[in-house]
Amino acid sequence: MNGFDVLKDSPWWRDAVIYQIYVRSFADANGDGIGDLSGIRSRIPYLVELGIDAVWLTPFYPSPQIDHGYDVADYCDVESEYGTLDDFDSLLKDSHQAGIKVIIDIVPNHSSDKHEWFQAALNAAPGSVQRGRYLFRDGKGDNGNLPPNDWQGLFGGPAWTRVTEADGQKGQWYLHLFTPEQPDFDWRNIEVREYFEGVLRFWLDRGVDGFRIDVAHGMIKDPALPDIGDNTAELLEYRAQPMWDQEEVHEIYRQWHRVLAEYPGDRMAVAEAWVQPASRAARYVRSDELSQNFNFDFLCSTWNADEFRRVINSSIAAVDEVGAPASWVFNNHDVVRSVDRFALGLIGGRGGSRLNRQGDPSELDVELGRKRARAGALLMLALPGGAYIYQGEELALPEVRDIPESALSDPIWTRSGHTDPGRDGCRVPLPWTASPAAAHGFAEDSQLSPTESWLPQPNWWGDFAADLQASDETSALNMYRNALQIRHDHPGLGDGKISWLPSADQVLMFERAGGFICLVNFGSEEVSLPESTSVILSSTPLVGSGVPMDTAVWLQRE
Repeated sequence: MNGFDVLKDSPWWRDAVIYQIYVRSFADANGDGIGDLSGIRSRIPYLVELGIDAVWLTPFYPSPQIDHGYDVADYCDVESEYGTLDDFDSLLKDSHQAGIKVIIDIVPNHSSDKHEWFQAALNAAPGSVQRGRYLFRDGKGDNGNLPPNDWQGLFGGPAWTRVTEADGQKGQWYLHLFTPEQPDFDWRNIEVREYFEGVLRFWLDRGVDGFRIDVAHGMIKDPALPDIGDNTAELLEYRAQPMWDQEEVHEIYRQWHRVLAEYPGDRMAVAEAWVQPASRAARYVRSDELSQNFNFDFLCSTWNADEFRRVINSSIAAVDEVGAPASWVFNNHDVVRSVDRFALGLIGGRGGSRLNRQGDPSELDVELGRKRARAGALLMLALPGGAYIYQGEELALPEVRDIPESALSDPIWTRSGHTDPGRDGCRVPLPWTASPAAAHGFAEDSQLSPTESWLPQPNWWGDFAADLQASDETSALNMYRNALQIRHDHPGLGDGKISWLPSADQVLMFERAGGFICLVNFGSEEVSLPESTSVILSSTPLVGSGVPMDTAVWLQRE
């Protein structure tokens, strides 16, 4: 192969652009202030015009909504707030007819405490089959009064909760790496493994095209459940610990690979595995395991050319070793939006706390952040492999930092003792219209005001509305639409290779097949366009013959 060969007849997901829909905040069809499946269905024309290949839906299963769907009570049905199974089938059918594939979220690390299995476990005795599906353990100390180990939950507080037994006495403890309402399954239990294979088949039989696997690196724990001492900070950062990235987790994904392979159409699975270094993350996408793993090294990069070059090189090298495609992502429902991160020089990472602990939000330059986010988008979409876009990213939405405390609903807010606002700032319902009517178009045909959606929309939200941007040729939305069309049409984009070109300090420039060149200027000085090239697309309008700071351009060799 030469440096620009592209794989032919490869699976669709190797270079797909997948659009994440946070179901609760995308579109509301019934006017109750909560997004739903019918609302998504009504916006399929928007997704078609945007030019994405697939959507990823966050959990829509029956749930008490302690963690807004990531606490699942029934894995084979639809939460009534979001619709019905018939609504899901209609959404799937319409999406497929529009040429859009559908990936759904599966949450296998833990269930809701309202799941029938956990309710049975609470009513059963220690050592029972029912308790064996979860991680129940006896406590330490006098009368088992102390937790089995010193692990802390990722959302704050201890990772263990003690139950009251049938005789009214305090009894065993159960593990929950997130909230007490999200008990962890014991994935060494064959019944758990068989149950989830049945869940996969239930949705595959309905026609879904793949799965996003929540906490994919956490399903197996060290059987000794050892203390971790002073490493709580590392626990929160998903470093190598006895609850993350255990070797046996790969046995699960080899079996899931076999299940997916039974179905036509290149069904896929993408892992949410916060694993370092890149070589360990690549183990999840070996040829007999999963299709993709989110590239969190890329997401966590600061706005710096050298850092991006290093991450791009290490990411591509790692997946090349196992024959998998790279994947790229800047935003999702768990992290501060890239507009804010790039403006304040923040790294990525989980939770709203990143915004509070690094940088001064009062110094936020939104327009600088939006300019950098647009340039970052062209960088991401020019790289080989697949890419993920989080809803509102195509509008260059900033984080909402002025949500009233009374409206905050992320469990991080309550579990942190109201010191960490959590992730709600990136989850505010989308502004479809500049007019505030019907919550800026989020709840069509309703009398809902912007403050009445499940998370209130700020008074400045309409400035970033989709309808306003659709009529502006220079908007972020139209830049994304143009970029995705070019990516679809240009023979050099998508799967394949890149070749770095010589460039000035704080400038990235690389070439793809067919004479396509991407140049990103991270520096403070304007840089000249390479000779014998013409501009295809730029992240901001070019004035003169140079590329200004914080700007990306796509070029074609003449």
